[in-house]
Amino acid sequence: MITHVKFVSIPTRDQARALRFWTEQIGFSVMTDQPFDETQRWIELSIRNSDTRLVLFTPTGHEERIGSFFNGALACDDVEATYRQLSDRGVPFVSAPQTQPWGTFAVFTDPDGNQFVLSSR
Repeated sequence: MITHVKFVSIPTRDQARALRFWTEQIGFSVMTDQPFDETQRWIELSIRNSDTRLVLFTPTGHEERIGSFFNGALACDDVEATYRQLSDRGVPFVSAPQTQPWGTFAVFTDPDGNQFVLSSR
């Protein structure tokens, strides 16, 4: 039976730039960084104690995905506090924290223009 989501892919034009953003500004850790082919690496990042990994990789022929909206949400305990912390690290937000009946969220972008929802649990 399926137990969890193993990884999700973040499309990027520049893997080195994306790696710096996700580790230095967001705070994720490198689990794997190895050659994939002549032009790309397979870079897997861990999110604290989560089983799910982020992969900084764009499959050949899927470059149109770069700069799109991530179909999911990244969870945190406190959106307002995480927003302040990431903003202080230079992470650009397109939406400051907003509270809705279903929860609080904010939206940030990575260097490739991909948009990510940051949401409280």
